Amino acid sequence: MRYKRLTLLCAIAVGSAALGYSGIAGAQSADEMKKQIDEMQRQIQMLRDRVEQMERQEKQKAAAPAPAPAPVAISPQQIAGHEFLERKPGDGITFFTRGGEVSVYGNLDVSVDSSTKGISGLTDGNGNHPPGNGGWMADISTNLSYIGVRGFQALPSTSARFVYQLETQLDVSVTPGAADTNSNTSGQVKSGLVSRNSYIGLADEWGAIKIGKSDAPYKNSTSRMNEFSGMWGDYSVIMGNTGGDNRTEFGTRLAHAIWYESPNMGGFTVNALFSPGQNRADDDSNIPAGEPECAGGNLPGSGALPVACNDGSFGNAYSVSASWESGPIYLTGAYEMHKKVNRTSDLPFYTSLDIADEDAFKVGIQWKFPTHTTVSAIWEDMKRHVDASLSDQNERQRSGYWFAVSQVLSDSDSVHFGWAHANKTPGDPGQHNPDNSQADANGFFPNVNNSANMYTVAWKHLVDKNFSWYLDYATTINERFAHYDLGAGGRAVTTDCHDASNPDQSGFDPNGGAPHCYTGGKLQGVSVGMKYRF
Repeated sequence: MRYKRLTLLCAIAVGSAALGYSGIAGAQSADEMKKQIDEMQRQIQMLRDRVEQMERQEKQKAAAPAPAPAPVAISPQQIAGHEFLERKPGDGITFFTRGGEVSVYGNLDVSVDSSTKGISGLTDGNGNHPPGNGGWMADISTNLSYIGVRGFQALPSTSARFVYQLETQLDVSVTPGAADTNSNTSGQVKSGLVSRNSYIGLADEWGAIKIGKSDAPYKNSTSRMNEFSGMWGDYSVIMGNTGGDNRTEFGTRLAHAIWYESPNMGGFTVNALFSPGQNRADDDSNIPAGEPECAGGNLPGSGALPVACNDGSFGNAYSVSASWESGPIYLTGAYEMHKKVNRTSDLPFYTSLDIADEDAFKVGIQWKFPTHTTVSAIWEDMKRHVDASLSDQNERQRSGYWFAVSQVLSDSDSVHFGWAHANKTPGDPGQHNPDNSQADANGFFPNVNNSANMYTVAWKHLVDKNFSWYLDYATTINERFAHYDLGAGGRAVTTDCHDASNPDQSGFDPNGGAPHCYTGGKLQGVSVGMKYRF
């Protein structure tokens, strides 16, 4: 209506000018000119009256109640105002579904590395030097790369939602398959579908209950304090690691599990998980029902061990954590228990006394300062509740700690430093020890120095919110009787204490034909990599 009124006003002006010009120009006398002017004024007044009438009608229409809209049929593919699989606004890859959402996420991380076992000049208990290359070797590694989908669906007649996640490891630079090295044989295909944290469950304002497999609460409670996740120097080399191998007993993913995640209650959260052992053997020496390998990792006979799950296989597992966060401070405590852990492979003879519970407890604090400096610290205590008669061979009981500092230099750059320390254990079973003179009457090694330190430093450069570069260096310095490795925590390429001997698949070869672990190594690794998160 506004445009029609403007058109009429323009017509009045144009018509007036045209009428006045034509009439006046053709006038023969003053009387005729006066008649033309009067006619022009009459027509202008008629147009003005028409404009005023249109304005009155417009005001009346605005004051009247709006008519009810015509009914519109709602498509079954339109829920809550969104089309099915319509992309949700934001940076993530999230789509609306019928009553819910589904998201695609992932992490791609590949690096070019070089590392050394640091064992070339060492000898075993018989004075033998390690065969093969124990020094520097170049490699290309896929590090903690994965892709997954997660989402939720509303449920009728309840406020609870069905939640789910399906996550798979991605082997970008290596050929997918089961592991078979000279120190470890695994039945897991880690790049198989849903090989990583995957679950279904129910969630509401009271929290969430989930069933599947997941990183345990013990692991998750301090994961934010590990700036080297998937890199050389990941704190899993020592933290949660009772034996020094690239298996981390108390920093792992627990399969066939059920767990509870609480809501955030004023900064306070609680998480608790239970994983049944699913093992028919009294000593947990069988592979758990429904699983491809022994609990705790490895297949029977892995690394020339006896053909049984007797190198850390456990039954029921329990894990719980509690955390509190307020402003710049984060505090956490966690506990985890593994029942009836079978370590009879540590002995030259079988005894049920070497089947014992193992547990771990840790506390951590993280503080973010106004200077863009973040300081993290963890203290951890791990125990193996073995019979006192076997304490001299107990290398699984110790304490340790982690200290890390991160400094943001700019919007794009940050530097990170970490130090992990493993205190010595009550004893050592002695399979790898270089000095047999320290053995007791039972052939065990009480009070030997098997402590270790790991130092790591990294520079990270953020290109944008998704893509980054990093440069990383780490070293594990073992005391003479220790064999902590380098590479635990999600790397495709690791380095450890073993030499290049071929494994004897029939069992442990006392003559040294199997891969031998050389304690006291000083391992190092350096890498440059790129990472893309979505």
